[in-house]
Amino acid sequence: MTNDKLFLNASDVSEYMDISIPMAYKIIRRLNDELNAKGYLTVSGKVSRQYFEQKVFGFTNVARS
Repeated sequence: MTNDKLFLNASDVSEYMDISIPMAYKIIRRLNDELNAKGYLTVSGKVSRQYFEQKVFGFTNVARS
């Protein structure tokens, strides 16, 4: 997963969390539902990297260059 992406797709989420692609889509859908409830626009199949990092427990933010 590269650090320059603003939005993550199911493949990125799957790789980071070591889960299947279908499960990654479920997580993306859940996060996007939360964002929609807060009034944000979302894109199906992608999630904001910033929101993903905020919500995933244990995420270690690698220093960006």
